[in-house]
Amino acid sequence: MLKQRLQQKLLQKLSPQQIQMIKLLEIPTMQLEQRIKLEIEENPALEEGAIEESSLEAEKQEDDVSSDPMDKDKEEFTIEDYVDEDEYPSYRLNTQNYSKDDKREDIPFSVGLSFQDYLESQLGLRSLDERQQLLALYMLGNIDDDGYLRRKLDNIVDDVAFALNIKTDEPELIEILRIIQDLDPPGIGARNLQECLLLQIQAKDLGIPSIALAQKILKDFFAEFTRKHYDKIINRLNIRDSQLKDALDEILKLNPKPGSAYSDPQNKTTGHIIPDFILENNEGDLELSLNAKNVPDLKVSKTYTDMFHTYQYNRGNNTKSQKEALSFVKQKLDSAKWFIDAIRQRQNTLLVTMNAIISYQQEYFLTGDETKLKPMILKDIADNTGLDVSTISRVANSKYIQTNFGIFSLKYFFSEGMQTESGEEVSTREIKKILQNCLDSEDKRHPLTDDRLAEILNEKGYHIARRTIAKYREQLNIPVARMRKEL
Repeated sequence: MLKQRLQQKLLQKLSPQQIQMIKLLEIPTMQLEQRIKLEIEENPALEEGAIEESSLEAEKQEDDVSSDPMDKDKEEFTIEDYVDEDEYPSYRLNTQNYSKDDKREDIPFSVGLSFQDYLESQLGLRSLDERQQLLALYMLGNIDDDGYLRRKLDNIVDDVAFALNIKTDEPELIEILRIIQDLDPPGIGARNLQECLLLQIQAKDLGIPSIALAQKILKDFFAEFTRKHYDKIINRLNIRDSQLKDALDEILKLNPKPGSAYSDPQNKTTGHIIPDFILENNEGDLELSLNAKNVPDLKVSKTYTDMFHTYQYNRGNNTKSQKEALSFVKQKLDSAKWFIDAIRQRQNTLLVTMNAIISYQQEYFLTGDETKLKPMILKDIADNTGLDVSTISRVANSKYIQTNFGIFSLKYFFSEGMQTESGEEVSTREIKKILQNCLDSEDKRHPLTDDRLAEILNEKGYHIARRTIAKYREQLNIPVARMRKEL
C-alpha cells in the first residue's frame, strides 16, 4: 500500500560563487597563478594590472547605475559572508611582489616537470609504434606517486579494452612494462618492493662482489632479508658476517619509493615547494607577508566598463541584440569584480589564519625549537579568528611558510596534547621528538622494544601506554625493534 507524506528538511546549498571561493582558499600559491591565468583567458573583462584610482569612482558609479532592486533578491553570495574585514583591523594585506629582474634565491620556486611528465618525456625518446605508445602512456597513468604499478596487469587488460578500445593481453603488457622499468629513476614501474629493489640493484655494476651478493639475497632470500633472519642467509649461502654486511649496505642504499623524490612535497631538494607565506624575524619582531611573486595584480577592463556605460545610458533605445550584448557585458564585469574580490578575500583569510598560528606558537617561531611547539588543534585557531574550523582546515591544507629555519607545511604546527606527571600540557610532537632521539641513540644490535620505550618515557614523566608508543612509532615511519636490528 502506497502512502504519501510531507517531510520538511532544512538544507544549505552553496552557490557557484561560494564553491569557487572555497576552491580558491584551498589551492596553494603555486597553483594560484595558473588559476588566475585561466580566469583571464575565460573572461575578457578581467585584465592584469593595478587598479587606477580614477577607475574606482567609475566602478562605484557603475554599481549605482546598474543596481536593480531585483538584483538584491537574486544575490546568492557576498564576500563579506566569509570574513568581516573590520573584525580584524590589525591585519594588513601584505604581499611580497617582485619584478622579474629581482632575485630571491632563498625562495625555492617550482621548476621542471612533474613526475608523470618526466616519465612521459623519456618515453618519447623510445622507438615505439602508435599502439605501444598508447599502451605505455596508459600504464604510466597507473603508476602511483611512489613509482609503483599497483594495478594488476589482468585488470589493465580490461581497462585498456574499455578506455582505448585496444585488445591486448598480459604478455604484451609485460613487454611494455619492461620498457617502462628501463626509465629513470631505477625501480620505476615495479609491482612490489622486491621487484623495485631488484630493478635498482641490477642497474648497478654486478661485477662488484657485494652488489652481486645483494642481488642474490633480494632474488632468492627476500623473505629472510625482510624478517632479518641473517643467520639463515649466512648458513645457506656459506658466507661470512662481513660479506653479508657489505651486501646489506648496498641494499640499504636503494630507494624503496623511487618516485617519492619527485612527488613528495616535503623533500626540499626537489624544488617543488613555493611558500605561501614568508616570515622574517627582525630582532624579535616577527613580520609576516604573503608570497605573491608570480601572482599578478588584477583589474576590470576599462574597455568593457566603457562599453557597459554606452549600452546602459542608451538602454531605452537598445535593439534586441544590443540588450543581449548589455547582459553579456554586465555578466563578465560582475564576474571580473567578484574574482578580484575573491582573491583579496583569500589573501585576508590566509593572513588572518597564519597570524593566529604565529601568535599561538610565538615562542617556536622566535626560536625554531621544536620542543616549544604547544598543543594546537584546528578549533584553537578557529576560536581565535572567528572563522569556521573547515575554513582553517582549507587554509592549512597544502600551504607552506618560509621561516629563518626552513620551510614548513602549516599542518606541521598542529598536534594534540597530553599532560605530564607534573600536570604540564605538552604537545605530542614533543613526545615524538623524545621518542625519535631514543631510537636514534639505541644500540642497533639490541634495539629498544615498544615496552622498553614506554618505560623510558614514563621515567621522564610521560605516562604513555605501549600501544600509544607503537602508534607514534608508526607515525614516525619507524619499524618494530626486530626490523631495526643490525649486525
